[in-house]
Amino acid sequence: MAGAISPESYKEALVFLATAGVIVPVFHRLRISPVIGFLAAGVAIGPYGLHRLFPPDSWIGVITLSEAERVAPLAELGVVFLLFMIGLELSWERLKLMRQRVFGLGSLQLLTAMAAIAGIAYALGQSTVSAVIIGGALAMSSTAIVIPTLAARRRLASPTGRGSFAVLLFQDLSVAPLLLMVAALDDRAGGGLWTILFALGRAALVLLVLVVGGRLLLRPMMRYVAGTRSPELFMAVCLLVVVGTGLLAALAGLSMALGAFVAGLLLAETEFRREIEVMIDPFKGLLLGLFFVTMGAGLNVPLILERPLIVGAIAVGLIALKVALLYPISRAVGLPGGVARDVSLLLGPAGEFAFVLLPAAVAAQLVPGPVAQLVIAGATMSMVALPVIAAIGLRRRGGARAPAPAPGTIELPPEDRQARVIVVGYGRVGVLIGDMLTRHQIPFLAIDTDPEVTAKAHGEKKPIYYGDASRIEFLRRCGLAHARALVVTTDDSDAAEHIVRAVRKERPDLTVVARARDARHAARLYALGVTDAVPETVEASLQLSEAVLVDIGVPMGLVIASIHERRDEYRQELSATGATPPPRASRPAVRRFRQRRDTE
Repeated sequence: MAGAISPESYKEALVFLATAGVIVPVFHRLRISPVIGFLAAGVAIGPYGLHRLFPPDSWIGVITLSEAERVAPLAELGVVFLLFMIGLELSWERLKLMRQRVFGLGSLQLLTAMAAIAGIAYALGQSTVSAVIIGGALAMSSTAIVIPTLAARRRLASPTGRGSFAVLLFQDLSVAPLLLMVAALDDRAGGGLWTILFALGRAALVLLVLVVGGRLLLRPMMRYVAGTRSPELFMAVCLLVVVGTGLLAALAGLSMALGAFVAGLLLAETEFRREIEVMIDPFKGLLLGLFFVTMGAGLNVPLILERPLIVGAIAVGLIALKVALLYPISRAVGLPGGVARDVSLLLGPAGEFAFVLLPAAVAAQLVPGPVAQLVIAGATMSMVALPVIAAIGLRRRGGARAPAPAPGTIELPPEDRQARVIVVGYGRVGVLIGDMLTRHQIPFLAIDTDPEVTAKAHGEKKPIYYGDASRIEFLRRCGLAHARALVVTTDDSDAAEHIVRAVRKERPDLTVVARARDARHAARLYALGVTDAVPETVEASLQLSEAVLVDIGVPMGLVIASIHERRDEYRQELSATGATPPPRASRPAVRRFRQRRDTE
């Protein structure tokens, strides 16, 4: 029947999902890096693994990939989404502060490693052009492995994480020039100086369009979509921004990852930043896993078995050379010895860019095919060893977290490690709470689901984000782990209870104050574990009582003390209904009021 669905068309997707759902959890249970799990699974189910050991028509063929290239374009999106998320964690201002590390340490690492590797390749008999291309391919490091590895160990915010990221960012910025170099050297394409200049000009123009167009269009578009209150549409636009900017950059000869990184930088300055992170993060993790599976599936196992010494020498020699070069450079730019050692180890192996540059050079007949296969095999083996190197290097120092950075330094993630008060709901109540916190110089972060509210507050330079606080993932992005307190001001009773319930599971020690509609709602909130519930009707009654008592001549101090006492009595009445609010220390004013009343 025309248009019938063929099960064979979904084979690769089913095999990958089975790998992610079965193999990787086993590695997680064994406390082994998921990266190694994806790589090992890729080798097993790839065309050089089980597929070669059994007949094509056997049952093994159902669970193996005969053509890993069919999912390679989708897998490359994993790196694109990773760079987009990194851009969201930065901003143009923070990137400007990092420029010395990016263009200082990053450029020195790339140029020295490229020159040294090219010199060795030339000494081994490669032509000048071939040696330079091999040097450029192997000088790169793996953003797709280093960043998730550091994130899994909570080291992105450490000096090791910041130094590694600075070098990786410069390498990503260098992808386009290296690809343009291959295109210009391709005699069949009529390359030359004018080709390079034209390609560079086109790339600069596209970057300018992305930056200017993004600043003018991205925030209004996100605000319009957020106004529909449709999570599906919001997710669709997020995916459009990531993939669309990546494709625009690719059309200009840049990398898709660089285009997505620029989009992330632009959106990092908007109030939609945290909600976008929550939307994109699952796609990033899944596609990165697919990237590692395809990388493992593409590993030429027969070639490694045929020439193990050569492939092993390339992998070990590459890591040793890059570490030996990067360590003194890192020390020269001011990194401490331990940090320089960890950065060098993490960036020693090759990167995924080798799988892009070398095949392009082979197609242009600039690098011999057999040589490129050996280099790619050695690069892959070095990347496979990276999680093990990271585990040994970072654990060697006891897994200790880095000390707090000095003022003015950059960390990933940014300011969300600060102990702030999180205010959920930024209407009239939330605004007043924020103003009072500001008066007492207490930093806070506000959250609201109304795009107009967030746009107005963001225009007033208030620390506010658009998003759904009922999702614990979103609150984590907003710094829940380091929060000083959480204030729930929403008038939606069900939403307030859901937020309190989720936060209490995540942070049992956190001070949680919630707005309640009435006494019954306050009792439910106390039962869920809030530190304080403030019923609207009761507080209005207390304020009216305070006003009338002061107006008829009762001293202000006595009135305030009696109001506090009545509020505490009310809390005790709520506890008698089955809730157990935590005890509150008696206030000095209340004690003085009680003493004066008793003497009278």
